[in-house]
Amino acid sequence: MRFKSILAATGVLAILAAFLASPAFAQQANPPSGTKPVCANCHEQQHTSIMLTAHGAKNDANGSMCQTCHGDASAHLKDPMASKPPSPFKKGLPAAQKDAVCLTCHAGNRHLVFWESGKHAKNEVSCSNCHNMHGKPGNVAVAPFTTSFRPNESELCGTCHQPIRAATLKPSHHPIIEGKIKCSDCHNPHGALTPVMLRAETVNQQCYSCHADKRGPYVFSHPAVDQSCLSCHNPHGSVYAKLLNEKLPNLCQDCHDVARHPGTVYGGAAGFTCPPGATTDPTNAACFNKAPGAFNTAVNTRFIARACTNCHNAIHGSNAPGNRGQFLLR
Repeated sequence: MRFKSILAATGVLAILAAFLASPAFAQQANPPSGTKPVCANCHEQQHTSIMLTAHGAKNDANGSMCQTCHGDASAHLKDPMASKPPSPFKKGLPAAQKDAVCLTCHAGNRHLVFWESGKHAKNEVSCSNCHNMHGKPGNVAVAPFTTSFRPNESELCGTCHQPIRAATLKPSHHPIIEGKIKCSDCHNPHGALTPVMLRAETVNQQCYSCHADKRGPYVFSHPAVDQSCLSCHNPHGSVYAKLLNEKLPNLCQDCHDVARHPGTVYGGAAGFTCPPGATTDPTNAACFNKAPGAFNTAVNTRFIARACTNCHNAIHGSNAPGNRGQFLLR
């Protein structure tokens, strides 16, 4: 009985295998995913460039993923030279038309919720301006200042935002060119409701995402800090230490021009050198030479070891009691 059962099961499996191998069933079944697409017979390089990506992983023998972006290729397969599929990414087409191709699949991405209200979409910047699905042949260069073969994101953003790119190259800067911070860590290039497409609701909240020690709350807060971190800092780069907009004490005296112990009024004297005639001007305390020949009359001592933070170092806020906290003293 056992032998007859095994024989019957073997016969059923043989019939099923013959049916699956029949031409009729082969025409109805979809080609297996991951099979080399027919497009690769001519476009081998383009196929190889996406083979290990999510786009290439879902491709099949008919090149369904290729046709999703490049359009119906049935006529092109019959006569490749006479009929070419319409290219939705060619130059001259509206950005919205190009974006529509990508959004057919990526519209559900949470990063694209505010794409239409973002600055890029409003300024006719399409997906293909930043993203290249097939890459550039032979373009495998080591990113600067890093040990990664992946190029820095700031290099791409800097092709359009050149003033920002120049700021990141200044002596005091966030580690953007080193690849430790990306532009997209602070900005959402795919759109946001904030003024400069920040990921956080305000500038301060964005800064606090890394600089949490400056968040507070403080008993004695600094109003300029509460208003915006940009009151004192340039987040992309500066020639002054700590990304400051100006050198101390100039920066502080933009607001504190009248105080209990104001510094000398800014006149024609520069920060480290004196202009001609300043050494004989009694109103210029930094350059006036009371005893000619006693010191170098071309030197201005205004910035020599002088800074408001020598005493008021708790400039972001203080929880110290009494006058120490009220005046943000150390």
